[in-house]
Amino acid sequence: MYKSARSRATDIPKKVKEKVYERDNGCCILCGRPGNPWCHFISRQKGGLGIEQNIVTLCNDCHREYDESSGTMHQTIRFTIKEYLLGHYPNLSEKDLVYKKWSN
Repeated sequence: MYKSARSRATDIPKKVKEKVYERDNGCCILCGRPGNPWCHFISRQKGGLGIEQNIVTLCNDCHREYDESSGTMHQTIRFTIKEYLLGHYPNLSEKDLVYKKWSN
């Protein structure tokens, strides 16, 4: 099966999932329940890379809320995730988390 370069870049490799799971202690960073390390801070749809600086562990409920919410609720969750990531990666720049067609 052929995958585009963008699709490959936004996939989350197993090694990244393992690092994120360990970093987040296997818990949802929003509510503390057990979670899965497969939530993109910047979504795949927007070119968010599958790198540990762009992935967080969320439980299914919080992941659904982040994906499906809009407006103020979405911005609140997004802010919380960004602050969490900045705590681990102080020099985090959102532009470094997005697939760049001509540079990859």
